[in-house]
Amino acid sequence: MSLLEVQDMSHSYGDKVLYKNIQFELYKGEHLGIVGQNGTGKSTFIRILMGEIVPDSGTVRWQSNTTLGHLDQYAEMDGGKTVAEYLQSAFSNLYELERDMNELYAQSAATGKEQYLIKAAEIQDTLERYDFYAIASSINKVVYGLGIDAIGVDRQIDALSGGQRTKVILAKLLLEKPDVLLLDEPTNYLDVEHVEWLSQYLNSIEQAFVVVSHHVEFLEKITTCIADIEAQTIKKYYGKYSEFLKQKAHLRENHIRQYQAQVKKIEQTEAFIRKNIAGVNTKIARGRRKQLDRMERIAPPTFLSKPTIRFGELPLQSHVALEVQKLAVGYDKPLLPPISFEVKSGQKLVITGFNGIGKSTLLKTLIGQLPSLAGSYQFNDQVVTEYYEQDLKWADDSMTPIDIIAERYPRMTTREIRRQLAQCGVKEDHVTRSVRTLSGGEQSKVKLCRLLLTKCNLLIMDEPTNHFDAETKEALQQAIVRFGGCVILVSHEPAFYQAWADRVVNIESFMR
Repeated sequence: MSLLEVQDMSHSYGDKVLYKNIQFELYKGEHLGIVGQNGTGKSTFIRILMGEIVPDSGTVRWQSNTTLGHLDQYAEMDGGKTVAEYLQSAFSNLYELERDMNELYAQSAATGKEQYLIKAAEIQDTLERYDFYAIASSINKVVYGLGIDAIGVDRQIDALSGGQRTKVILAKLLLEKPDVLLLDEPTNYLDVEHVEWLSQYLNSIEQAFVVVSHHVEFLEKITTCIADIEAQTIKKYYGKYSEFLKQKAHLRENHIRQYQAQVKKIEQTEAFIRKNIAGVNTKIARGRRKQLDRMERIAPPTFLSKPTIRFGELPLQSHVALEVQKLAVGYDKPLLPPISFEVKSGQKLVITGFNGIGKSTLLKTLIGQLPSLAGSYQFNDQVVTEYYEQDLKWADDSMTPIDIIAERYPRMTTREIRRQLAQCGVKEDHVTRSVRTLSGGEQSKVKLCRLLLTKCNLLIMDEPTNHFDAETKEALQQAIVRFGGCVILVSHEPAFYQAWADRVVNIESFMR
């Protein structure tokens, strides 16, 4: 029996149809990955499954008494609680039972009545059945697995960054163990070792889960089936992510082959009709016209095109582009010991290290957003930098992608702006929508487009792949390889940078 049944579901956002007459099922124990290009409706589908959005038509029915757990990066949290207190709240019902049990033991001791003792013993059996006395161990397992120990379980929630909050929300969700986990980009703020831990954890559980992710290696490890959202449909494939890619490629080839064969047959038939409609073969020609009218036409291929990304380059004659000498970065106090390194002309440098260690702070210091606390850094006089920030922040999120590009480049025509946005993969029907209504991936593409329009010889990029779909990641990877200037890039995805990085600096090494 299925846990979830979706029947004849259709839904639109504004004038854009996301899904049309969808049939879909999720079965007990299935580990489902949801994939698709940015803006196709992956996060919206999760919100529909949660009941936060009601589809335009059709039904979404969960098996009765199914508990759902949703990774909501914007969930309300009690900012006054510590991380430890927040994680312990995943077991609030068990702690309440413990209080009831202790009260019953106290009443039994005070009155000598056996009935209190019997009820207390029943509650204790329940607590043991749910591993109440192993709660501290369970919390520690998740805390260390997701790297929350580096944040500190004694820190208050309101002192956490957005990425740290997301980690803590994910940890509580895993501790609650709902019947079905609904996870939207759970790896975005995790380091490599924590992604590996999460992969192993998800593989070990019997519960079903649904994961939206662009992290290919992660999907390959955790999924038993894939739901692909494309061209207003949601098609389910069984097997690992790599098997899905093979199946999808095969189906696309078949579709193109059948479409081309039908087009050829239609052209031949119409040529015969034109030639014979007024001659001795009129009756045959009319019969073939009726056959054409009754023919079920195969839709032309509408597979989404890949983005085209190319960075504008400026020459750099100097041998060294950047020198960093005993640089201390942080806010009130240094996050790291003094750092020293250099970037040579044309060198592509990748910076790694656990989340919260100070990678973004280092980049913000180098571009002048934050003052250095000690030491120095010096760019060559010829260096012109461009910076890609990982956070999706806008001065005015009611602006459209066209407005955002036009504000930075007022001499560009609307037609040229549309073309540039299209090359970055921003869909035509999204360029006139307010940026706050776009998915994280599409907002990131708008940011990338704005960056591409200025020539530079040193790119500084902070986690640029966080929200990008597989096609955009591939296009960005190729663009970085082609770029003749220097690159300083923070990333937690080795598969993205291993093929082209000249040097990888693990910032943790400065702490040893």
